[in-house]
Amino acid sequence: MPRPAPRELDVIRSRYVTPHMLRVTLGGDNLAGFPEEQDSAYIKLLFPQPGDGQPLMRTYTIREQRPRELDVDFMIHDTEGPASVWAQQAQPGDRILVGGPGARKLINPEADWFLLAGDMTALPAISVNLETMPADARGYAVIEVLDEADIQPLTHPENLELHWVINPEPDPRGEVIVDRIRQLEWLDGEPSVWAACEFSGMRNLRRYFKQEKDVGRRNLYVSSYWKIGISEDQHKVAKRQDAETEDA
Repeated sequence: MPRPAPRELDVIRSRYVTPHMLRVTLGGDNLAGFPEEQDSAYIKLLFPQPGDGQPLMRTYTIREQRPRELDVDFMIHDTEGPASVWAQQAQPGDRILVGGPGARKLINPEADWFLLAGDMTALPAISVNLETMPADARGYAVIEVLDEADIQPLTHPENLELHWVINPEPDPRGEVIVDRIRQLEWLDGEPSVWAACEFSGMRNLRRYFKQEKDVGRRNLYVSSYWKIGISEDQHKVAKRQDAETEDA
């Protein structure tokens, strides 16, 4: 089935959820026909460039979908890229091309307990996962944020513990999240794992869950959303090469 053409959506409003997380609400008449129930699905935002250059495409998660509206959360940090600059300057009435939606990546619910992990780029998807879990789910969510002020109130099952890790600096060795997970008690029964973060952290988490904890493929989703020092296009190449090596 061919992908639907990108649609031009209006900026409805924007607000800071925390000091480093800016929520932009998109919508308008062109949202008609957009599939329903797409919380946590990914979309492609196309940012225009000066002159006749090709638009820059960046991938973001739908934090919440409502009739005629989509919330998209942007991580705002010191090293500003085109997406975060656009988000900070966006005003009601501005427009942007949006492609998608792509597939939703939700944790496998068929397990005895659950572990979610990620940095601020994964926080929208982690939030949706927590909201959709059964009320009796148990386990952990380990979330890396830049500052204590970036800790958000999240809806989650009572027996699923939230562990916030404060790390204001990029982690090129990718050890912050996995080190925190190692400190947790590994619960009895079959776990289901969902994790997404920076590339090096992803590889460490994947190695830990597959080799040290023997989590089966059916119950393991680990992805990288970005890589320190390179663009999204370069990151795609790195992900493809990593996948080829992993599957070899």
